[in-house]
Amino acid sequence: MFFDTHCHLDFAVFDADRGPLMQQAKTMGIDKILVPGVQLEDFPNIIQLQQQWPSQIAIALGLHPCFIHNHPEDAITELTHQLNQHSHVCALGEIGLDAREGMAPEAVQVMLLEAQLKLARKMELPVILHVVKAHDRMLSLLRRYALPKGGVVHAFSGSFEHAKQYAKLGFKLGFGGAITYTRAHKQHRLVRELPLEWILIETDAPDMPLEGYQDQPNSPLMVVKVAEEIAELRGLSLQSVAEQTQRNGCELFGIN
Repeated sequence: MFFDTHCHLDFAVFDADRGPLMQQAKTMGIDKILVPGVQLEDFPNIIQLQQQWPSQIAIALGLHPCFIHNHPEDAITELTHQLNQHSHVCALGEIGLDAREGMAPEAVQVMLLEAQLKLARKMELPVILHVVKAHDRMLSLLRRYALPKGGVVHAFSGSFEHAKQYAKLGFKLGFGGAITYTRAHKQHRLVRELPLEWILIETDAPDMPLEGYQDQPNSPLMVVKVAEEIAELRGLSLQSVAEQTQRNGCELFGIN
């Protein structure tokens, strides 16, 4: 059984065929898909997805740094209300830091992130982190806030040393379509050498397409190919990778 721990299934690109997609996922053994929130206006759709497919879909709610311009002034208050109202939310996310050119100033991103880290600590929820070119800053903040439930660094792009520091703080590392690219040598080394107990599989669908599929939206069905790539890189059976990564995700997010 496979667990896609990061998929934006609420995005409009899936509106036309979401039902058949969920049925196909079930047929393929993809029995869990975690849908993270990125802005307040998306939360009702995400909650509705979980209500429609309660055994297959897990959800997280959070305020993404790349959507800062869409977050109202009372966004943290409303996020807190939503988390209190919906006890089945299994994580706070997608939240984080993105230091690419054109993003919001670091100080603004840090302010939003710190408010959410405080909330995650208070509510004892794991977090789903988006971290781009900001691993040292993120690790510094995580040490300060010492989250009791840890979390996952989605689409992990850091170094081996960063990976060890995250793991020490109770974090898993998410790997997706990037590892399928022939030239992704750093990612391949990480997947081969990191303990499998640290790894989660994900798609980030409809983003992060796999090699050979760049001309089409990514799909949660591709999580099987991500697991196959990990199995090949590590010389393991697909079943062992599926079982361990599912166990990792279920333990992190408190899913039976």
